[in-house]
Amino acid sequence: MMSISSSRFVSQNSPIQVFYPLSTVRCSGPVLFRDQLARDIACLLDVDDDVLSWSCQSMPLASGQQIYRPDFVVRRADRTFLVDGHREDPAPDWLKSKAAQDGYAYEAIDREALPRVRLKNAKDRLRYARHEAALSDRIRLLAALDEYSSLTVAEALMVFRETKPVAGLASMVLQRFISMDLDERLIGPETIVRRRRD
Repeated sequence: MMSISSSRFVSQNSPIQVFYPLSTVRCSGPVLFRDQLARDIACLLDVDDDVLSWSCQSMPLASGQQIYRPDFVVRRADRTFLVDGHREDPAPDWLKSKAAQDGYAYEAIDREALPRVRLKNAKDRLRYARHEAALSDRIRLLAALDEYSSLTVAEALMVFRETKPVAGLASMVLQRFISMDLDERLIGPETIVRRRRD
């Protein structure tokens, strides 16, 4: 029988809670967050250009009768690793060594370490994760960026004719057609938009 000494261990009877924003972009599998901290970390994973995909609590690690699932399994091109939110109720002390034994790096992230400007910009974008820019709008914007190399957000919004401009622009960033800085300041009309060339 599995022992449960912490609310962070696997429980079949845990109620499903909803945390905002609702939409994700690169989540593989069911969306299941322990708390708002986990949701916020996931927002940052969704806008990290190096992240190919992430999944929620999808890798059980065991020590004796204890089973624990880190918040996220994150996949990049060069490696897969585990990420947890660092909370007052700590993860088991055997977790990091067990993860290393299984071939995974493990990282615990404090709420205070989350970049506030980037997180706010990520959340603002993810409100539009379910939208998609019309093909004609996408072609017009990419052609304009090919011609001018960069545009401000205010200029880019004027390109959209079929799609709601902010929704179309945000969706194109989330789908990695274009990029804009997330770290310096909150997204505004002067934020620079560039075409991604991967």
